[in-house]
Amino acid sequence: MKLILFRHGKTEANQRHLYCGSADLPLSDGGRAELRALRASGALPSLKGLRVVTSGALRCRETLLELYGDVPFETDPGFREMDFGDFELRSYEELKNDPAYIAWITGDNEANIAPHGESGDQMKARVLAALDRLLEDGRPAAVFTHGGPIAAVMQELFPEEHKTRYQWQPDPGGGYIVDTRRGRYEKI
Repeated sequence: MKLILFRHGKTEANQRHLYCGSADLPLSDGGRAELRALRASGALPSLKGLRVVTSGALRCRETLLELYGDVPFETDPGFREMDFGDFELRSYEELKNDPAYIAWITGDNEANIAPHGESGDQMKARVLAALDRLLEDGRPAAVFTHGGPIAAVMQELFPEEHKTRYQWQPDPGGGYIVDTRRGRYEKI
């Protein structure tokens, strides 16, 4: 099955290096401009014949609109970004002396739960359940989502590469084209 995974374009939170998961932010002006340039380049894969899905987040819907115009899509909140709870929309610099933050980033980063949020493992389980629904459906799909969910999918589909969540995360506006039957992928 063909699966295209797009990460949303840049937001102000991305530009300011803030934790942003559950906050429903729009794209920044710079993020929109970058996506329009990508569209104008002619390098985007076609969505013809693909089921189009977004996480439901505004930045993902706006990315789809900037790249492909007004196309029909479905929403699956299973593809939403990790909920950073109390750390949402805050930076490392702002949090680096906070005992709760230090506890969260120390040790097993995937298992530790952000206060009033979720862990990387919880996010990954939610995303993989959404991926299973897509694969069971069997139709080729394009998913407009976030860096964390894309990394979770790629870790699951390509475990032999032994990459971390951070190594799999594409840049804003980037992503992967995956052939799940052949076990191959290419970067967008």
